[in-house]
Amino acid sequence: MQYHQTNQAMNIPAEFDDIRPYNPDELQGICEELIADPDFRKAIESVMPGVPVEALAAQLKQCKTSLDIQKTFFYELLHQIIRQHSDGFELDASQLTDKTCNYTFISNHRDIVLDPGFLSVGLLDNGFPNTVEIAIGDNLLIYPWIKKLVRINKSFIVQRALSMRQMLEASARLSRYIHFAVTKKGENVWIAQREGRAKDSNDRTQDSVLKMLVLGGTGDVIDRLKELNIVPLALSYEYDPCDYLKATEMQLKRDVEGYKKSQADDLLNMQTGIFGYKGHVHFHAAKCISNELEAFRGLPKTEVFAKVSHLIDLHIHRNYRLYPGNYVACDLLDGTDTFASHYTADDKLRFETYLQKKLDMIDIPNKDEAFLRERMLVMYANPVINHQKAVEE
Repeated sequence: MQYHQTNQAMNIPAEFDDIRPYNPDELQGICEELIADPDFRKAIESVMPGVPVEALAAQLKQCKTSLDIQKTFFYELLHQIIRQHSDGFELDASQLTDKTCNYTFISNHRDIVLDPGFLSVGLLDNGFPNTVEIAIGDNLLIYPWIKKLVRINKSFIVQRALSMRQMLEASARLSRYIHFAVTKKGENVWIAQREGRAKDSNDRTQDSVLKMLVLGGTGDVIDRLKELNIVPLALSYEYDPCDYLKATEMQLKRDVEGYKKSQADDLLNMQTGIFGYKGHVHFHAAKCISNELEAFRGLPKTEVFAKVSHLIDLHIHRNYRLYPGNYVACDLLDGTDTFASHYTADDKLRFETYLQKKLDMIDIPNKDEAFLRERMLVMYANPVINHQKAVEE
């Protein structure tokens, strides 16, 4: 394992300039551009009503690094979201005994803003010295101010709509950047286990994510993966605020040929994810898998990717926090009471009431309530099914 302290003054290769987070010497100018942007000011007023933008600007001027900005603004903002829109959040990082090591967290994916946001809050609250740099798809950077804001907030950009040749070049550069961030910059990194969220919560690591990660680094495939100090991270939201939006999308994809989400849909998903009710939220970090990877050394590449994906999935599935609603969904889906010992009559009523309330929010032509209900039940049941299989293995 490599140990590195964050070095803010280091030279970062120019090839990363348009994808990396902003450097400390760029922050002041970008912050001034943001404060002057009327769209950004509008967004700030809706998220932080009553806070004068001038006071915000003055505080920003005091911040020298992205970590300073996160601690000054985003940390409290995220704790406010936890207080107002959830029943509490905690990160179990007890298996990460070395807090000076830089890790690459690979997690199941529910919310592009809150998955890495809550992880960063959890790391700081658990006494880690640093937060995470965040992989974010450029399809979500709808407005110029959003792109600036995420790069201030330690995000690096994953380019999506490219030709095959461009995609390979972009993936190789992305991989080199992730290795650079972990081994040279002294940063932790968060990346989702797949492109986009698993709409049905059947969380599986895509081999393509691992194939991208080994395009950078040195040595053989195992050396390159070990260099990143990979930690599988299980995210468990009791309620997914976007569940009804995902179900809606599934019906529209079924009924409307060539249906694709619009930018407005992406924005609605982001807003709903942040400000919707989440119930209890629990993140659980497994131990770093570097030692386990040695068992796969010498295997053919494709076999290595399949085995490492499966290993990450096992850790994530075993570490899910399962809630009464997950078990209720399983039984409602199967029409049985197999998991009745895991919930009370009140738990069942609470979940069924919640489910109906969310179904009532769906307003589309030819609304197929039976299909939508079944899709939402599957979302909540899959973590139970995957957890059971993983525990038995």
